[in-house]
Amino acid sequence: MSVDEQLAELETRVAFQEDAIDKLSEVVARQERDIERLTRMVQILNSEIKEAGIDPDDQAPPPHY
Repeated sequence: MSVDEQLAELETRVAFQEDAIDKLSEVVARQERDIERLTRMVQILNSEIKEAGIDPDDQAPPPHY
């Protein structure tokens, strides 16, 4: 394999790696937005439970127990 062929192979690998990194970065950013949204939803639900005067620890066990 000549030097030019080796260089072309390395450039190809780098291009694929850059594409993979970009895609992974997009996935991580989307997951971060999803986690933030879900965290806000849990906070809202917790405040609604407190406002309703429900004690989450004072729940009857499900009927299958």
